[in-house]
Amino acid sequence: MAQENMAVKRKTVVKHKNKNNSLDKPNRNGIDIPFLVLTLIILVIGLIMMFSAGHVQAQSKYNDSYYFIKRQGIFALLGIIAMFIASRFPMSFYRKMAFPLLVVSVIMLILVIIPGIGIKANGSRRWLGIRNVITFQPSDIAKFAIILVFANIIAANYNKMKTFKYGMLPFGLVIIVCCGLILCQTHFSATLLICFVGLIMMIVGGTNLKILSLIGTIAAAGLVVMMLFRGYSSDRITTWLDPFADPSDDGYQIINSLYAIGSGGLTGLGLGQSRQKYLYLGEAQNDFVFSIVCEELGFIGAMLILCLFILLIWRGFIIAFRAPDKFSCMVVIGIISFIAVQTILNVAVVTSTIPVTGISLPFFSYGGTALTMLLFEIGVVLSVSRYSYMEG
Repeated sequence: MAQENMAVKRKTVVKHKNKNNSLDKPNRNGIDIPFLVLTLIILVIGLIMMFSAGHVQAQSKYNDSYYFIKRQGIFALLGIIAMFIASRFPMSFYRKMAFPLLVVSVIMLILVIIPGIGIKANGSRRWLGIRNVITFQPSDIAKFAIILVFANIIAANYNKMKTFKYGMLPFGLVIIVCCGLILCQTHFSATLLICFVGLIMMIVGGTNLKILSLIGTIAAAGLVVMMLFRGYSSDRITTWLDPFADPSDDGYQIINSLYAIGSGGLTGLGLGQSRQKYLYLGEAQNDFVFSIVCEELGFIGAMLILCLFILLIWRGFIIAFRAPDKFSCMVVIGIISFIAVQTILNVAVVTSTIPVTGISLPFFSYGGTALTMLLFEIGVVLSVSRYSYMEG
């Protein structure tokens, strides 16, 4: 009888051990459905609003009101395919690809600034590809490569992140090289995004905050000086301080953006009923699409969309903190931080809270390759969720 009781106790102990140790085993039951559903909802709303904001411009410029939505729809479909493909690869694959992808990105960033290779538009040379057929910004690929490299460095040196050698130096070298090349393209918005997201990843990764604060202050001061003395940046600051000083030129865009937002009121003019998109607000389908959202859907509609973004970001951070390893966690934090920072900065620009920087709104702004790359990165987050410790 005593032996039977001991056997029962052993089984009970083993059972409890297995239950506790189940946290050490990744969950391979499937991708995070709430995150996927939120992504698809925002994507569909973004396509609808991009079409509503841009069909007038498309008709005027290309004699086809469906020009933007047809191209964006194709890239959205390609992005969804890329998303599901990306979700099938294990994170070990992305870790191996981190430094090779960074090298490829740097080479492409160099090619962009070479006349005759890089494609110039609107005064900036930021694109590679075939003009009027398909083009892409290497900076979009560089952003993802930097996230992978930062995550790799943090995962490999997590216990040494408080030191300058491991917690600051490698990150600084990557930022200096990549952002230096991107600044040569006069792409200040991409530089700003990379710096913000890199800062977030370093803080979460455990970098010494005293060293980071000192170097960050010096870097920020350098950026401010550059903005003040570079023509296009200083003009934007002057326009931001008083857009009505030059309402027919530099201040025209932001003034019409504010008119659009103010016209929407609480409930909006109705979907498709915007007045500012009738060639008053230039490139309404791009950086200023949120202005049209406010005009057509009003304060309530705009807030509902921002709430969807907040839920997506919140769910993304849940996936990050449930990730099976440090590298996966940091990759998700980097991707979700990009979406969060880009959304905040875009809304700040269209409301004239900060100077115009040319930052697009994720899922909403026109830009096919950028959308495809974003959905691919969403797929990487879903890959991490496939191996998360916990469900729900």
